[in-house]
Amino acid sequence: MQTVYKFHGTNISQMSTKKRILFIANEMSPYLELTEFAEIVNKLAVLSNENNLEVRCIMPRFGVINERRHRLHEVVRLSGINVTIDNDDYPLVIKVASLPNARLQVYFLDNEDFFKRKSIFADEKENWYDDNGLRTVLFCKGALETVKKFGWPPDLIHCSGWMTGLIPMFIKTAYKKEPVFSNSKVIYTIGDNTFKEKLGADFLSLATINDLVTKKELDIFKDINNTAMFRGGANFADAITFGATNVEKKLVDEFSKVKGKKVLKFNAESDLTDYLQLYTDLAGQH
Repeated sequence: MQTVYKFHGTNISQMSTKKRILFIANEMSPYLELTEFAEIVNKLAVLSNENNLEVRCIMPRFGVINERRHRLHEVVRLSGINVTIDNDDYPLVIKVASLPNARLQVYFLDNEDFFKRKSIFADEKENWYDDNGLRTVLFCKGALETVKKFGWPPDLIHCSGWMTGLIPMFIKTAYKKEPVFSNSKVIYTIGDNTFKEKLGADFLSLATINDLVTKKELDIFKDINNTAMFRGGANFADAITFGATNVEKKLVDEFSKVKGKKVLKFNAESDLTDYLQLYTDLAGQH
């Protein structure tokens, strides 16, 4: 049974044109669950779908994700995407699965060298991968290149997870003239800090994506750590949400009230209709 929520006296399903929302995350139930927000991403995608938003999701195809169990298969029409970073080309294979119990598609970005490993951000001895910075840039740029290949302009892009932290900045800088993103509003969710390591000395250089982004625009990421990824994502987003109970205090203090941006505080008891209201408000700004 479809659940339709009313906002300001209007059903989302009564909107004259169906709004499109893209979820970009480094985790999502049931495929990968690293923090509590993985389940919330799933629920938000399903709830948005039930309320007449057109939904797509993108995440990395980490090696721990079981392709057979989740019925992933390659999308041939999206083959041939090469992501250029620091004058090197990295091929992406795009795979897709249907979210269980929902008629919506989750797209997985795969690369033999960077995502197929059987552990995610650290090896079996818990040593942080020294190329996690490059993997992050590859995922963020790769996600946007995949959307261009879709030819599917999203009205809303909801980014969650530290690994998506560059995406709001890319959309406002390197991709701001791309027609597919010309009307996109970006929501960024700040979550728990999950790592203490640095992303590597070359991270900021790689994140210029061949000088499409200036060093000044990247300055907010200069600490190249978990906090910096959250700070940068939130800084360039149009709206901010908090996705966990234990968000770092300085980030809560910094982003709880930001002039000109809608902010959702974390509410463990929320039925997530506050997110739907946020989506409706942002989509109505076009």
